[in-house]
Amino acid sequence: MNKLIGTALGAVLALSGTAASAQTLNVGVSAPVTSIDPHYHNLAPNIALSSQIFDPLVEMDANACLVPGLALSWKLVAPDTWEFKLRETNFQDGTPFTSADVLFTLARVPQVPNSPSSFAVYTKPVVAAVAVDAHTVRMSTNGVFPLLPTYMTLVYIVSSKAADGASTDDFNTGKAATGTGPFRLLSYKPGDRVTLARNDTYWGPKPAWQDVIWRMIPNDAARTAALLAGDVDFIDFVPTEALADLRGNKKVRLWERLSLRLVFLGLDQSRDGSSPFVHGPNGETLSKNPLKDQRVREALSIAINRSAIDDRIMEGAAVPAGQFLPPGTYSYVPDLGPPRYDPGRAKTLLAAAGYPNGLRITLHGPNDRYVNDAKIIQAVGQMWERIGVHTEVDALPWSSYVGRANKQDFSAFLFGWGTGTAEASDPLIAQIATWDPAKGWGASNRGRYANPAIDKLIAQALGTADDAAREKVLIQAEKMAFDDVAIIPLHIQKNIWATSAKLTYVPSVGETPRLIDVKPAQ
Repeated sequence: MNKLIGTALGAVLALSGTAASAQTLNVGVSAPVTSIDPHYHNLAPNIALSSQIFDPLVEMDANACLVPGLALSWKLVAPDTWEFKLRETNFQDGTPFTSADVLFTLARVPQVPNSPSSFAVYTKPVVAAVAVDAHTVRMSTNGVFPLLPTYMTLVYIVSSKAADGASTDDFNTGKAATGTGPFRLLSYKPGDRVTLARNDTYWGPKPAWQDVIWRMIPNDAARTAALLAGDVDFIDFVPTEALADLRGNKKVRLWERLSLRLVFLGLDQSRDGSSPFVHGPNGETLSKNPLKDQRVREALSIAINRSAIDDRIMEGAAVPAGQFLPPGTYSYVPDLGPPRYDPGRAKTLLAAAGYPNGLRITLHGPNDRYVNDAKIIQAVGQMWERIGVHTEVDALPWSSYVGRANKQDFSAFLFGWGTGTAEASDPLIAQIATWDPAKGWGASNRGRYANPAIDKLIAQALGTADDAAREKVLIQAEKMAFDDVAIIPLHIQKNIWATSAKLTYVPSVGETPRLIDVKPAQ
């Protein structure tokens, strides 16, 4: 048995309760949920949970295709107006779902206090919304905006009755957490677990499970051991070091698919003067920020042997990347491959930028958020050492790391981005666009990269109704961003879930676990 799994298995056996009954699904997830409020924090673990309790107007299926959610249909009734026909259904408390709840939700999203990463980017395009009748809503945009139905996949509808005047804390206590989704909230213990019960009035296919225990188990070994012990039935983000053992274990099944998540490095480009964790080769303070120089950014990028990281650290659970999206997706750039590993050229670029003797830098990252995150930054640090960039690596718990990153505390840092809309405008707006809270752009651009030419292309794409024409503009913006090394792409993760052999699952390109697709094997 893998030592990692074996060590944790004894602890799980000692501490675990009984295995799941036929009516209860025990889920072990890798990242903690920070809130039940579906509009508070644009964070993958929160979105994953929200999708079990709440519904958007439009949903994405396992292949990232748009399908009806609370809206049965949608169409353009004018160049700047979308009409959504709503299904007749009820919230989990029996209150009818109507157009008023959609209008309430659109108004609430940008008003949620203290949101670390707002969902307002998805509602900003709506300049006016009106209820034509109880089950018809029209949304007007400032000119043509073809992506509105796609944006609506990430806006979860809440009950105007339950959420009127409610705070995020009211959602966390369950007071306001009334949705139309397949499961309803019973309890939430931050950092520990969420308990859900089946919504027997759900409008879609009925879940196979009466109850769901959503356990937060960030430790990879403990999460895997819990599955092997029968303490949980389903886990996400299977640790790569456990894959070989699990593939040969008849008690479990693996479900794999290339994802929409890019893991990358961000760089401080907000400061013209010295950056807090970049110094000269002898530790001296620099008068200017080297990371503002494209040559330095390119040097750091091509000093990374991505294939080695994916082979030795990710163990085949990722593919090297040079852009946001995998092949086969809309707005994928065919000729934009992973940057070629070239440490010799990296040294030349550093010298040309005025740093022939190298630099000192601290590379920050989380140690409990992404697959092998701490190992990845350790490997990158070793690779940077080989080109004369002496690197200290600092891996922190996500709970403290993300807050500091949001304040631009770091110079070089690791993050991931799962493209929820399955096309490039989403990461371009969030990660590359110039930070502009009024527009909702650059909300996750923690390095504060700014390029007006790219901003112009993004705006052009958002105003282009023809899909083929819009794709060409997005591809142009992507090429410009990655040629300029706005961020340093590393790899695109594979989604790997594991279940008890007694279950079946439909893996998706998105990371959100679709518990409605977890069923007992026939």
